[in-house]
Amino acid sequence: MIATVKTHQHATVEAGWTLIGMIDESQALQHQRGTCRDSGGAKERGGDVADYADKAPAVLTEAGDPGAVPPVADSDGDRAVAVADAGPLIAAAGDGSSVAGTKEAADPASAALEKDLAALVAERGLLVSRRIGRGWAISGRDEQRPPPGDWATWLVMGGRGSGKTRAGAEWVHGLALAAGSRTELRIALVAETLGDAREVMIDGASGIARIARRMRPEVEISRRRLVWPNGAIAQIFSSEDPESLRGPQFHFAWCDELAKWKHAEETFDMLQFALRLGEQPRQLVTTTPRAVPLLKRLIGDAETRVTRLSTADNRDNLAPGFIAALERRYGGTRLGRQELGGELIEDREDGLWRRERLEALTVRLMEPLRRIVVAVDPPAGSGPASVCGIVVAGLMDNGRAAVLADCSVEGKSPAEWARAVVNAYRRFEADRVVAEVNQGGDMVAATLKSIEANLPVTMVRATRGKFLRAEPVAALYEQGRVVHAARFSELEDQMCDFGPDGLSSGRSPDRLDALVWALTALMLEGVGEPRIRGV
Repeated sequence: MIATVKTHQHATVEAGWTLIGMIDESQALQHQRGTCRDSGGAKERGGDVADYADKAPAVLTEAGDPGAVPPVADSDGDRAVAVADAGPLIAAAGDGSSVAGTKEAADPASAALEKDLAALVAERGLLVSRRIGRGWAISGRDEQRPPPGDWATWLVMGGRGSGKTRAGAEWVHGLALAAGSRTELRIALVAETLGDAREVMIDGASGIARIARRMRPEVEISRRRLVWPNGAIAQIFSSEDPESLRGPQFHFAWCDELAKWKHAEETFDMLQFALRLGEQPRQLVTTTPRAVPLLKRLIGDAETRVTRLSTADNRDNLAPGFIAALERRYGGTRLGRQELGGELIEDREDGLWRRERLEALTVRLMEPLRRIVVAVDPPAGSGPASVCGIVVAGLMDNGRAAVLADCSVEGKSPAEWARAVVNAYRRFEADRVVAEVNQGGDMVAATLKSIEANLPVTMVRATRGKFLRAEPVAALYEQGRVVHAARFSELEDQMCDFGPDGLSSGRSPDRLDALVWALTALMLEGVGEPRIRGV
């Protein structure tokens, strides 16, 4: 889209110009030489363009491909205003004089262009809108655009709902469009899981398939790729399978939520070897910040340009009251600064765990397991914010313990979280379920057995505070006696934010509690805690 206008009554459009009025996302009106017809050709009428002031914003552009980026003029062509998706903003008069500049130097709302556009309105009866509903050149924020200069990595760290995904999708789609009518451009899309790549990067509300206004790519899910009409291809990868990046090669890459990747170091290393096409391979990393070693190294890299976004920056595109509600709950907390403000929060000085240590204890290959337990920390309630901590851990033949999965669920009823526990028990072929009964008493075991009557459940009751219970488990990590089978970002967030006063957010460390119960049952039974009675 070039410039947005609304027509007054009896405004005319002369030969050579087309007025495209966006009625909604699926229907457009085209007007040429005073003729109006809808996108299906259902109606036509000649003469002056009727009163469309009550319609959605319209666009004046040269007749032809509405996706092109020509100048925009009023009906007699004395003035033109062009806003290209990737280029300067220009306001030009018929005598050859012009006002031009880059997006930074001459925004449509800047004084120089505003004066010229005001003259256009006064002389030609056209109302120029300040917003183009779907035009990224106008609706996108400056910090969502690629930085200038030479760089190898553009790192966008932002809070929840801050516009990270939209920035990534627009960047990838823009690369495909800029490649020309025929291209062999190759792009890698890497997410934590293949499901995340599909649900967020491609089909999500801000995903590539949703924001593509023209030259929409076809999703070939069986081949795990997107194909644009001009031949550009984006291939999908998961951090769960770093080896899948061995072999392919790319010009560009988009890495989403890198701080959550399960095998981050291996996956990222394999991607770097694959970025070997073209004169200047580049990658975009969009992520909620976590103080993981890989992210900290990227920030310190001289070839990285860092952009920081906050949730509040994107308030115009979020549900009313969303930001206010989160600020009331998390404002001023470490979790809020990370998840809303997009800040990189270092580990607590008085915390029991360090991310660097957890990173070193994350392994892919483990010894055979001789015992597996599923530990559950039931929530106190069943509201949308309640979390049932469910952690699976096993004891290896070499005497070390391995954390196998974080299966915790949010906002579930007792029957639903009980089913999640049973599913984890079956999936990992566990030997026993360990359930804390401080919240719910014997009803916890009854709820679990209502899903599977023969489920072996060991009930445990805490007699000491959470920090005191966690200290001996943290000591196991210090001794190298516990490893993680993958990165469990939300669990590890709680581990590294847990101090003598609990979590900085004040919330219950539900995932951490489940971890403590699992490792206590496997490694620390017989030292006085927990008090156990079998069921």
